[in-house]
Amino acid sequence: MRVAIYGAGAMGTILGAYIAASGRQIDLITRNVKHVEAMKEHGAHVLGNANFTVRVNALTPDEMTGVYDIIFLMTKQRENHKILPTLRDFLADDGVICTLQNGLPEPSVIEAVGSKRCLGCAVGWGANIIGDGVAELTSEKDKMSFALGSMRGDNPWLPAVKEYLECAGKVTVEENFFGARWAKLAINSAFSPVSAVTGYTFGEVVGKFTTRKLALRLLNEAFDVAEKCGVEIGLIQGRDIVSLFRCKGPIKKITAFAMVPFAIRGHGKLTSGMNADLKQGKKCDIDFVNGVIQRLGNKFDVETPLTDRIIELAHQIERGEKNICPENAKLLLKNRT
Repeated sequence: MRVAIYGAGAMGTILGAYIAASGRQIDLITRNVKHVEAMKEHGAHVLGNANFTVRVNALTPDEMTGVYDIIFLMTKQRENHKILPTLRDFLADDGVICTLQNGLPEPSVIEAVGSKRCLGCAVGWGANIIGDGVAELTSEKDKMSFALGSMRGDNPWLPAVKEYLECAGKVTVEENFFGARWAKLAINSAFSPVSAVTGYTFGEVVGKFTTRKLALRLLNEAFDVAEKCGVEIGLIQGRDIVSLFRCKGPIKKITAFAMVPFAIRGHGKLTSGMNADLKQGKKCDIDFVNGVIQRLGNKFDVETPLTDRIIELAHQIERGEKNICPENAKLLLKNRT
């Protein structure tokens, strides 16, 4: 069986390193030529909450040959319209693409390869690239988790994909996968953009009054939209995030605020990928995370004022009109409608 990770950035490198360390075949594919060259010469080096180096088969997209039975898709979702038509040619007729991207990426994959050849996976950990061939695991190792499933019922590839992912962490096959996706989307929509525009780690976000307040309000805007859409948000590592963080009534607001740090337990050192992109002058993935909340809110007449503001602020930073700074949190709360 041939298996590949397409998009071997920070998280793809770490997942690939764990799979390779188990003795399984895996190709790590990325357009970052220097990253590929470093891994070819020295292996993939994982630091942070793990520390090991393992030989891997790294290559650029131009070096891909043949077809794969399983492709783990780990690029930015904004690139799907370009990547998926190409990946389709490298996927076996009965193969599967498992997308580990943020947001709700499955519809674009299904459009490209069909529902029978698509699995989805919500990832419960984070990482950073800190050098060519070197990735930092910023979540605690025992907090690494995957919520795996299919949008269209059972899929014969689930056991094999689960086996590969278990090389890195705990895998739960979700019956309500759409709900699991929404749970991760809601958490991402709260913490990732706040980290992005302030420069804070997730631990710093929940450790400061203003940013914790902002994250909680963003989370509740996601809940508002999900409720109007009829989505039953799933559990995250066995926790009902709606029951924990839904702010209905003055007492619940107080208890929800107090509970916010539990949402990112084990991930406090993580800084969002959106922040890394903004620092590098790139477009971030906010339109594919918070943008989902915004678009569905508009469709179902649900107001999402803070979501709207933080999306606009991120775009202002992309255009060089604003800077990443902690004061952005106060600005967002001050300007809410």
